[in-house]
Amino acid sequence: MLDGSDHVADADNGALVFTAAGCASCHAAPGAEDKLVLAGGYSFASDFGTFYAPNISPGAQGIGGWSLAEFTRAVTMGVSPQGKHYYPAFPYTSYVHMTDNDVADLFAYMQDLPVSDTQSRPHDVGFPFNIRRGLGLWKQLNMSDAYVLGGPRPEPFERGRYLVEALAHCGECHTPRDAIGGLDRAAWLSGAPNPSGKGRIPNITPGALDWSEADLVYYFESGLTPDYDSVGGSMAPVVANLAKLPDSDRAAIAAYLKAVPAIP
Repeated sequence: MLDGSDHVADADNGALVFTAAGCASCHAAPGAEDKLVLAGGYSFASDFGTFYAPNISPGAQGIGGWSLAEFTRAVTMGVSPQGKHYYPAFPYTSYVHMTDNDVADLFAYMQDLPVSDTQSRPHDVGFPFNIRRGLGLWKQLNMSDAYVLGGPRPEPFERGRYLVEALAHCGECHTPRDAIGGLDRAAWLSGAPNPSGKGRIPNITPGALDWSEADLVYYFESGLTPDYDSVGGSMAPVVANLAKLPDSDRAAIAAYLKAVPAIP
């Protein structure tokens, strides 16, 4: 039960949240067969250093022993149980939009996942970015609980916004960043340099991505483009996750993407 509410955690919904958020895509060990063993180790290159996804399995090296309140604070505020700021390679700037119930359901689901004893790998970050106190100021400048496309909207847009801007955190890759690594919300989903240095993450606003809603839904389900090309690279696990969601969720994401302001 979530603190201060009468919500009873639903692990089945937690499994859906886990899939939509792509938790295993980052936190399973690279090349691991069992993607539910969240041993960590996946690397994220950036202009500020290389970050490594930590062990978040329900054991001593992960989130074992955490309370729901500690888990919620970590996921939605980017603060560890010890009070340290997490680096925003962990997309808490998107997860800040998550509902309390979804966080509680996710926490309940993760309690029954396999335990890994693998120690989390330290980040490879040099001075001055290894001084985490500066992240408090970074959050003040770059973290907001306001949606990019704000205001009350009809369904399926509302659900699509929650999936794109919160759970699936699409903007974390598809939106360019400023000099200190904050998302340029004025250029929302307009594409960005690939952090690996190879190629560019595409602009997925209308016009630049001239696909119909039906094309988008089919791509999310099958991984096939309207030109019969197939998904690849870092987008492949994203589509694999989207394919597991209800049809209505894929349709909601497509509806949201067609409503985003076009940026050439």
